[in-house]
Amino acid sequence: MNWKELLNDNRLGVSAASPGSAVDGRSQFQKDFDRIVFSPAFRRLQDKTQVFPLPESDFVHTRLTHSLEVSVVGRSLGNLVGEKIIGRHGILKSDFTKFYFGEVVAAACLAHDIGNPPFGHSGENAIAEYFKTGSGKEFKNNINDEKKWLDLIKYEGNAQGFRIITTLQNPDVDGGLRLTLATLAAFTKYPKESFTASELNKLTKKTAYKKFGFFQAEKNIFKEIAKAVGLKSFENSGYWWCRHPLSVLVEAADDICYGVMDLEDGFRLGLISFNETEELLMPLVTGDELEGYKGRDEKEKIGYLRAKAISELVNELADKFVDEEEKLLEGKFEDEMISVIEKADALKEINKISIQKIYRYKSVVEREVAGYEVLGGLLDTFIHAYNEAYEGNLSRKNRAVVNLMPKRITNDPPDDIYLRLLRVIDFVSGMTDSFAVSLFRKIKGISLPGGRFTE
Repeated sequence: MNWKELLNDNRLGVSAASPGSAVDGRSQFQKDFDRIVFSPAFRRLQDKTQVFPLPESDFVHTRLTHSLEVSVVGRSLGNLVGEKIIGRHGILKSDFTKFYFGEVVAAACLAHDIGNPPFGHSGENAIAEYFKTGSGKEFKNNINDEKKWLDLIKYEGNAQGFRIITTLQNPDVDGGLRLTLATLAAFTKYPKESFTASELNKLTKKTAYKKFGFFQAEKNIFKEIAKAVGLKSFENSGYWWCRHPLSVLVEAADDICYGVMDLEDGFRLGLISFNETEELLMPLVTGDELEGYKGRDEKEKIGYLRAKAISELVNELADKFVDEEEKLLEGKFEDEMISVIEKADALKEINKISIQKIYRYKSVVEREVAGYEVLGGLLDTFIHAYNEAYEGNLSRKNRAVVNLMPKRITNDPPDDIYLRLLRVIDFVSGMTDSFAVSLFRKIKGISLPGGRFTE
C-alpha cells in the first residue's frame, strides 16, 4: 500500500472525472467532517447512551459528546503522524499536508459510532439475540445464505454505520453521504465480511479480525472502496482486506477516550474515589512537577490529569505509529496500537477497574436489561407487520403498526427477506434511547400517547 492511494479524495458515488465543487477554502476531507456533522444520524447520537443512563448527570458523556472528543483526539494523532510521514517521504509534500492525515482521521472518528443502536453496545447484543435465540430465529430457514444470517445473529454496529454513511443517508443518490474514499476506508475498522465458524478458526485472534465491518448488502460497496485506495486483499478469503493504516489511529483515539473519559465520568458520579482515580491516572502522566496541581480541588485535579494523560498518550501513539509504518503499509500490523505502547499496562488497569466499578454499576446493567426487552419487542412488532404488508395480508392491528413506520421503510419492500429484515433494523437501530422507550411503552399499551399510565 502507498500513501498516495490511501489518501484518495475521490468521493463514493461520484465519477472521478466529474468536476469538483466550487472552491470554498475547505479540503475534501474537511467537507467529509461537515457532511457528517449535518447528517440526521449524527444528530441522534445526542440521545444515545455512552455508558451511563442519560438523566444520571448532565456531566457524563452521550454518544455525541464521546464522538466529538474522539474526533478531536483523532485529529491531533493524525496531524502528528502526518508531519512525521511527510517529513520521512519528501515526495508526498507536493500533494499532501500533515493536516490531510488529521482531517481524514477526524472525520472517520466523528462517524465511528454513528451505527450504534439505542442502549449502547448492549443494544447490538439485543438485536443479535433477537435473531439468534429470540422470536427472530424463525427466519433462519427463509434465508439461504449463511453469511446473511450471520449478519443478523452477530449484528454489528460498525457494519450498520457503514450502511448509514454509504447508503441510508441521502438514499436517493449513489454513495449516501458521498464521503471520500480515504475517509470511508479509515472508518472501516474491520474490513471484512461476516465469517463462518470454519473460516474464523483459520484466522488469527488479533483485533483486526474479531468483528466485521459491512453487511452482505454493502460488501460490493466496500470492495470498490478497497480497490480505489489500494488496500491489500487476503487471497481466497472472501471479502477481507487489511486495515487502512489510519483506521488504526481511529481505533486508538476511541480507546483513549472511552478509557480515560469513562473513568472521569465514574469519578464524577461517585463510583470511584478521588484517591483511586488519581492513582490510576498518575502512571499516564510523566514528570515530577504538575504545574498548579496542588492548588486545585479534586474535580479540577482529575480533569487536569485526564488532559495531561490524553496529551501524552497521543504523542506516544504517534511515535509508535511511525515506528510501525512499514508493517502498517504491508498490512501486517494486527494489534491494537494502544496495546503495544509503554503505557499499555496502566490503561489495562484502568479498564479492569472500570469493568468492576463502572460498567457493572446497577443503573448501567438495568439499562442493558431494558434494552433487550425494548429492542426485542420493537423488532418483533415491526418485522411481523412489515412482512404482512409485503404479503398483502395485513391484520387491522398491523395496518396501524405499519403506519408508524417511515415511508422510506415501507415503500417498495424488497422480495429478499434478508433485505426486509435489514430495513426494519435500520428503523429500530436508528432510534434514540428516549424514542425507543417511548414507542415501546405506547405500542405495548404501558402508556398512552397523552402520557397517562394504564392501571
